[in-house]
Amino acid sequence: MKNPRARLLAGTASLVAVSLALTACGGTKTTDVSASSSSSSSATSCVDTSGDTVKLGFINSLTGAMAISEKTVSNVLHMAADEINASGGILGKKIEPIQEDGATDWPTFAEKADKLLTQDCVAAIFGGWTSSSRKAMKPVVEKDNGLLFYPVQYEGLESSKNIYYTGATTNQQIIPALDFLKSKGVKTLFLAGSDYVFPRTANAIIKLYAKELGIDIVGEEYVPLDKDDWTTQVAKIVKAKPDFIFNTINGSSNVGFIKAYTDAGLKAATTPIISVSIAEEEAPNMGASVEGQYASWNYFESVDTPANAKFIADWKAYPGSSGVTSDPMEAAYDSLYLYKAMVEKAGSFDVDKINAASDGVSFDAPEGTVTVNGENHHISKPGLIGQINADNQFDVVWSSDGVIEPDPYLEGYSWFPAATRDALVKAAG
Repeated sequence: MKNPRARLLAGTASLVAVSLALTACGGTKTTDVSASSSSSSSATSCVDTSGDTVKLGFINSLTGAMAISEKTVSNVLHMAADEINASGGILGKKIEPIQEDGATDWPTFAEKADKLLTQDCVAAIFGGWTSSSRKAMKPVVEKDNGLLFYPVQYEGLESSKNIYYTGATTNQQIIPALDFLKSKGVKTLFLAGSDYVFPRTANAIIKLYAKELGIDIVGEEYVPLDKDDWTTQVAKIVKAKPDFIFNTINGSSNVGFIKAYTDAGLKAATTPIISVSIAEEEAPNMGASVEGQYASWNYFESVDTPANAKFIADWKAYPGSSGVTSDPMEAAYDSLYLYKAMVEKAGSFDVDKINAASDGVSFDAPEGTVTVNGENHHISKPGLIGQINADNQFDVVWSSDGVIEPDPYLEGYSWFPAATRDALVKAAG
């Protein structure tokens, strides 16, 4: 099996080579999912729905660096499946979950996705977290004409007729975070990220929009996802004295970052952090207090909706519950209900029929009503900024004016040149 570290570094090297000053097109952007992949709808499917069950695949990292975040996503998928089964299933068929461990290993995600589609004959796959895991599965689901429901915020610049993105794209999380920082009077920003495709691409976009907002980037550092020593990088933050740190670190590497940050004497009151991967699940497990720090998400446990109150109560009562909810697990929960609604609108488990029926499908989610965009396979979402309190919960300090429609290629933003967009799409793979 190919070493995932080598694969990760190869992708990183490509992104490092991208210049934001590019004036020539380096790739082709596609926003219409009907043309965004080379998969054939004639791919033979082994899905069998002749009985009273339908198989669905769940693939999450239950081991490795990402298990700190992904175990809960796996558990909530099972909870959603149990709820749907208790209410009659999908088109009258009970869900039979097939769970696989991606093991924080991108080739394993690809291998297991192929197994789920061609051997287990699942009707759809739910899971993945890092962009590397998603990009490993993308050619598999396109080749086999399967469906992947991906539940985590990501860097955008992607669409596929075989993937539904139920987490935030860039204009639903990163752009709101920068707008919030501008409103706080932030003048200088330091970028700290894990060394793989999401942080590299996200930070390329952050640098462009920060320039538009008049915010100076005073440093940019990365550490591999499977490493947790941030001592050297945090020393550079101390020297740079930024107004804020923008954190695109993922998984347990956040623990090492917060330790180095705390050991260096940095504090939320003087050098605050805004994160896009620390949520209620991770906040109590950082090894040091993160009270006063910020995060940009589309859902917090503190969201006051009837659907969220029920979601929280059901989750707390579910066997093996972590006791807290978070954005990625809520987006995973939504994904199973959105799939159910799309299948029932289509009257079929056939992928092409589901895609044809997907546009406008909505779900009264814990975060609020979300709606599928059938053209780019993303969903509308509210934007929220939360500040961590003493209970490791998030007090909402900023919210968008209604839902934000997904714009994965940032076509509606004049500061994002087409040449840069195309080069980043090509570099991200």
